[in-house]
Formats: sequence, C-alpha cells, structure tokens
Amino acid sequence: MNILPMFPLQIVVYPNDKVPLHIFEKRYQELIADCEETGMSFGIPVVIDGKISFGTEVKLTKVVKRYNDGRSDIICSGQKVFKIQKFYEQLENKSYAGGEVQFFDDIDDSVDSLKLKIIERIKEFYNILDLEVPELNEQHFSSYDLAHRIGFSFSQEYELLQLRYESERLNYILNHLKNVIPIIKQVNHTKDTIKLNGHFKSFDPMDFKNIKWE
Repeated sequence: MNILPMFPLQIVVYPNDKVPLHIFEKRYQELIADCEETGMSFGIPVVIDGKISFGTEVKLTKVVKRYNDGRSDIICSGQKVFKIQKFYEQLENKSYAGGEVQFFDDIDDSVDSLKLKIIERIKEFYNILDLEVPELNEQHFSSYDLAHRIGFSFSQEYELLQLRYESERLNYILNHLKNVIPIIKQVNHTKDTIKLNGHFKSFDPMDFKNIKWE
C-alpha cells in the first residue's frame, strides 16, 4: 500500500493538469517544504459532499513566489488517480494529513472514430457559444484534455475522474455534448426571440392562393 501526504481540496485534478495553488496554512507550508526537500509527491483528494474518496497525486513543479510570512504560490502537475483506502488526519511527526491509497492505471482503449465524433461536437459546442475552438491533436488528445473545457459541473468532473477506461471517459464527454448542445441552441433562440420583442419585424409576403378559408 502506498502512503501519500494529503491536501484535500474542493477541486478535481486530472493527470497532466497544471495546478496553481496559494499555500497559506502552516501545515501545508510544512508539506510544501518537505516536497522541496525530498522531491516527494502528495495527493489532492476531492472534497465532495463533505467526503473524500478519489483524488490525484501531484508533484510540485515550481514555486512561483515566496512571501515573508511563509506563504507561497506554487504550481503542481497531476500524476496518477488514486482511491483512499485509509485516511489519517495527521501523519506521524507531521502536521499535515495523509492516507493509504490505491493507484489506478489508465487504460487507453480509445478509437479514432470516437475521437473524430468528439472533435465535431467540440467545434459545434464552441461555435454556438461564439468562442474560439481549442486546438486539439486529432490523434493524440485525451479525455483529460477536454474535461475542464466543456462546461462540466463539479460532480460530473468527479464522475469522470473515477472512470478507468479512456473509452468510457470519451463516451461520457460525447454524451454530455449531445445533451448540452441542443439546450444551448434553445437558449440562444430564446434570447434572439426576446431581442425581437417590441421591435419592427419584417415578414415575407404570403401567397394567398395557397391559403384556405374555413
């Protein structure tokens, strides 16, 4: 069993994410100092509904700024997803928490046809929002590259974190886009209708030959 220091937060971190953090609590100042000294990683378990279970291992990659009172701004990078098997509110001889964790290996079973479908939906999603479409390598992007970019709720991001197969995560994203795109289109249509209210409207002339009187 692997033991990780813990930094519980109400955020979802995915593998390869770059995570900026402001460190101000003394116990986490100690944690970051230990990371700098030993090169160890730590875990960010997701706090959701007052509970923790799944999270992501992260490594300290850069200390951006140090403050005179011990605070710091840092950047970490996401590594592996884990599930907590046992949680300790305080590790021995440390002020910060820790836990025994089981790491999960991601299984990349994705297929190009599925990725192409997602790219088409991503383009449609961003176009109807009038936003610049993100650049994606059509062969090499992963579900994690998209997870923070498609309007997931916090709980949806957490659900995605728990999926082990890439095909599951990609299908989860595709289904979300299929559901949300029609809603956004309807909202846009409603907005356009509201804008027309009270304004002069121009209608095409009707051909009365095709109209029947009842």
